[in-house]
Amino acid sequence: MTLERGALLHKRYRIVEILGQGGMGSVYRAVDENLGVDVAVKENLFTTDEYARQFRLEAVILANLRHPNLPRVTDHFVIGDQGQYLVMDYIEGEDLRQRMERQGNITEDEAILLGAAMCDALAYLHTRKPPILHRDLKPGNVKITPDGHIFLVDFGLAKVLHGSQATTTGARAMTPGYSPPEQYGTARTDPRTDIYSLGATLYAALSGIIPEDGLARAMDNTQLTPLRKRNGKVSRRLASAIEKAMGVDPSDRFQNAEDFKNALLGSKSKTQRMPGDYLIAPPPPSSGELKIQESVEKDSGPTPNFNRSGLLGAADEDAPVFKPPRKKKSFLRRLVSAILWLLLILAAGAVGVVRFAPQYVPPFLMSQLNALQIPFLVPPASPTPIPPSATPVVTDVPIVPIVPPQATATQTPTVPPTVTLRPTQTLTPTVDPSASVAPTAFGGTLGQIAFASDRSGLPQIYLVNINGTDLKPLTDMREGACQPNWSPDGDLIVFVSPCRARAEFYDNFYSSSSLYAIKPDGTELRSLTVIPGSDFDPAWSPDGERIAFASERDGKKEIYVLTVDSGAVTRLTDSPVGIENTQPSWSPDGKQIVYTVKRLEAFQVWVMSATGRDNAQLVRSGQTLWDYLPFWSTDGTTIFFNQRNLGPGRPWLMSIPFADFTAREPVKLNLPTPIEDVEFSPDGLWITFESSNEFGNRDIYYSSATGGNRTRLTDDPGVDFDPDWSSAPKP
Repeated sequence: MTLERGALLHKRYRIVEILGQGGMGSVYRAVDENLGVDVAVKENLFTTDEYARQFRLEAVILANLRHPNLPRVTDHFVIGDQGQYLVMDYIEGEDLRQRMERQGNITEDEAILLGAAMCDALAYLHTRKPPILHRDLKPGNVKITPDGHIFLVDFGLAKVLHGSQATTTGARAMTPGYSPPEQYGTARTDPRTDIYSLGATLYAALSGIIPEDGLARAMDNTQLTPLRKRNGKVSRRLASAIEKAMGVDPSDRFQNAEDFKNALLGSKSKTQRMPGDYLIAPPPPSSGELKIQESVEKDSGPTPNFNRSGLLGAADEDAPVFKPPRKKKSFLRRLVSAILWLLLILAAGAVGVVRFAPQYVPPFLMSQLNALQIPFLVPPASPTPIPPSATPVVTDVPIVPIVPPQATATQTPTVPPTVTLRPTQTLTPTVDPSASVAPTAFGGTLGQIAFASDRSGLPQIYLVNINGTDLKPLTDMREGACQPNWSPDGDLIVFVSPCRARAEFYDNFYSSSSLYAIKPDGTELRSLTVIPGSDFDPAWSPDGERIAFASERDGKKEIYVLTVDSGAVTRLTDSPVGIENTQPSWSPDGKQIVYTVKRLEAFQVWVMSATGRDNAQLVRSGQTLWDYLPFWSTDGTTIFFNQRNLGPGRPWLMSIPFADFTAREPVKLNLPTPIEDVEFSPDGLWITFESSNEFGNRDIYYSSATGGNRTRLTDDPGVDFDPDWSSAPKP
């Protein structure tokens, strides 16, 4: 029942006005007649005995909150079958939605400071004992006071976590665009739920458009439009941080509010400020007189998850798009616009000539364009590979200890060479996907999978049999270890250390790592590289004599090869500034290496000879898709790789025949997602990979190559990653 103006609630609170209404109740401005101060009264219309008991318990906890970015809860009470009420400080000023309506998109600096203040508030809530989730963060619940102070308001949907319980009791807000997928239905919510909502709030504030709904994204019905497509003035670092916070999979988001805040503040140097000093431009004096009855909840009226048919009121309409009023263009601006369009048309014509009629381009100019490796300028046929600029020079050094003065050979990736066609073979596992079977044993012994896990704190390398038995740690490196890779004879495992956490492939994470080798029984640990410079992504050659890896030892990410016996290192790639080469993977015959190239802010899959020659782009997916983590089928006929939308998201698996990749398009495989970091078993019938369950916990799985018999191999609450199947012993 909506309270009328002038009504006296609980014999103490005189209702002044309705600030907002939604499906679960109303928010009122009232006067505390005992103290003579303005207060905000939040009403919830759920009156069951269980919810009333929970409400009392959680209201007591909320009343003890003290934080500069949170209003104080001063009272709570339940009135029979009427409803439950929270009384809190009334915050003067405008909410973020009103600011967007008044001035259009907020500035980047405002978004960073506002987000940092909200992260401080969320970090405080999430670290209470027990933790508290807000669960309804949106523009209408972010207030800016007349002095520019920022508050997170409206605790009517907050949830207190007791122990490890799932947040499935009580009311739950589901605000399209601002709610993550797990907030729909009865899935578990945790602090990462609030991080998603804050990311969506900043996305809307910077773009003027509510982001695509999280549930629709999780069901692959839509994709998140990159923030910079909505507002090109947003910096790449800020857009990346916000999009990471909005990952569909909770494990892809920032894992706590402090990390999100650091990413926001780190996106611009001038926003490095002390905690608590986050003030933005205050609203104009007149804004305090505005009525906000239709603005607090208009964009996002929450709907109880058990009453979608509207028992207590259906969700309000989606929020409109916020756009500042259009200004008339001056003659000068129209002239500049016309000139830019003309230049764009001329540029498009030039690109067409270079790409489809290169015979009309002067040879010296064509060679310069080829050297730049611009994807859309590479002619589709008859490319001419550029020879390497130098012969690889290596320096012999002992394996233990290694003190190599590295001399490297430079190599510039070029356009795709003409590839000699191989007989095309189809990988057809003779496994019934519906049968409940396990991978066959190799060499008379049960196969093993090596993987990294942070279950004991810092990541270490673990081994486990494919039937889940005999799980044991292999390493105990002081600064952690990850990225294991078996030698072909199964006698050694190469890995990377330091490794302090699982990193996304696009992160600059391994800043001081080196390569190490160890036997599967945990003996004979030795260092393979000691030059500081971030050695990572190791991959053993099929003959067991070399290890390809990525490194920043020469100031940028390039592919190198280590000769294991001599310790000699050869650089295979030498790309122009701004291009990075990582994630090498050998072909089964050891003659080719497929790898990942970062260029023009996109990730691409390339292939080259094992000596660094004949570099060619394998797939052209454009700027909106990222291709990465390539690997070969065991017969060498097919290359597989991960693909995902730009920024954080759920990856899937692609494949393309190697023999005629220049004429074929890659195919998306019909395998459950997320699936990432995939490796074949030596017999080619099984795959192991990273994936996550409905709660976002990342674990190691295996299945048949066709996706049947999907089995979760690890189930620890820690993050398990980087799986690698043991190699079959040589006959």
